[in-house]
Amino acid sequence: MPQFTYEGKTRTGEVKKGTIEAPSRAAVTAQLRKQNITPTTIKESKKGGGGALEMNMSLNLALFQPSVNQKDVVVFARQFATMIDAGLPLVQCLEILASQQDNPTFKKVLFEVKADVEGGSTFAEALSKHPRIFDELFVSLIEAGEIGGILDTILNRLAIFLEKSIKLKRQIKGALIYPSAIISVAGIVTVVILIFVIPTFQKMFEGFDAALPLPTQIVIAVSTFVQNYIFLLIIGLIAAGFGIRQLYRTDNGRKVIDAMALKAPLVGPIIRKSAVARFTRTLGTMVSSGVPILEALTITAKTSGNRTIETAILQTRSSISEGKTIAEPLAESKAFPPMVVQMIAVGEATGSMDTMLQKIADFYEDEVDTAVKGLTSLLEPALMLFLGITVGGLIVSMYLPIFKLATVI
Repeated sequence: MPQFTYEGKTRTGEVKKGTIEAPSRAAVTAQLRKQNITPTTIKESKKGGGGALEMNMSLNLALFQPSVNQKDVVVFARQFATMIDAGLPLVQCLEILASQQDNPTFKKVLFEVKADVEGGSTFAEALSKHPRIFDELFVSLIEAGEIGGILDTILNRLAIFLEKSIKLKRQIKGALIYPSAIISVAGIVTVVILIFVIPTFQKMFEGFDAALPLPTQIVIAVSTFVQNYIFLLIIGLIAAGFGIRQLYRTDNGRKVIDAMALKAPLVGPIIRKSAVARFTRTLGTMVSSGVPILEALTITAKTSGNRTIETAILQTRSSISEGKTIAEPLAESKAFPPMVVQMIAVGEATGSMDTMLQKIADFYEDEVDTAVKGLTSLLEPALMLFLGITVGGLIVSMYLPIFKLATVI
């Protein structure tokens, strides 16, 4: 079992450091919470060759197993809530759900969770051993449900939250698939024309005594360049994509790229609205479930999906620990629209923070839906025009000398 070194703060602000042996970072976080310690850093200790070999074997075996998607988890949460509400014991619920599970990976995980619960672990602790399926948000809400005796209610809230999260992701992906497909088709068609079609015209034009029109000369020059350096261009594109991906994995690189994404034309407002919807939905779900606000903000920051938004949330958490309200630091960050800040301020003043956050989430999810539909309707004619100009321009450029020759004759 891996070892983790941690650093955290107690409720009085005292810094605590130490080492814990646990199956995952989520399990370490759960153990520290029981000790009233809020972790600031958790790092896995390095092991010898045996540990690395064991990890590699586990990873290789995992590659051949089907993954567990969010839909599986949603169905699990719904069915579990119904069984708990009907009065079935926790272990029996896990036994039934694991037995009827079609996904072998999820089936194995549920049986492991059942075994841990039978061995004396809480449900949250058992789930925390599988962070790839049950993230920190899921585990924290389950823990709050166990403590408050409202596990069925929490599971229903989790199912609703995950369903809305899936819908939001689907909307964003749907907005990007169509333009990506059109641009890819335009690129492939253009390359095929430049490599296979233009050289045929070029050979035919070699017998012309007159000078070729400028557009034709430009297209022939581009065609020659692409033919000579096609492999270098492909390698360059792959290298650029890999470089951007590696840059995004660095802290500073991700800050720059996420900040640019929020300011991007057309797509930027959709990304910001979806981030606001995710933030308010997550925080509202956690606050209404009884999770402490500081812990809820820490988890919400990790699930924000954008480093700019994450930084603003963490700054808000720091300000709250110093005695400020939530609305004040959110307004100072300028990462959230003024309407969101004002509604949160009203929610704080009236004591209905969770309700207000859910209303904001509903509003911005509708805004994302409207923005995606508007973007799609705007991009359709624009992309078709782009495709027509690109391909049509190449063809017309090649026929210009023929038109000129016909005019002379």
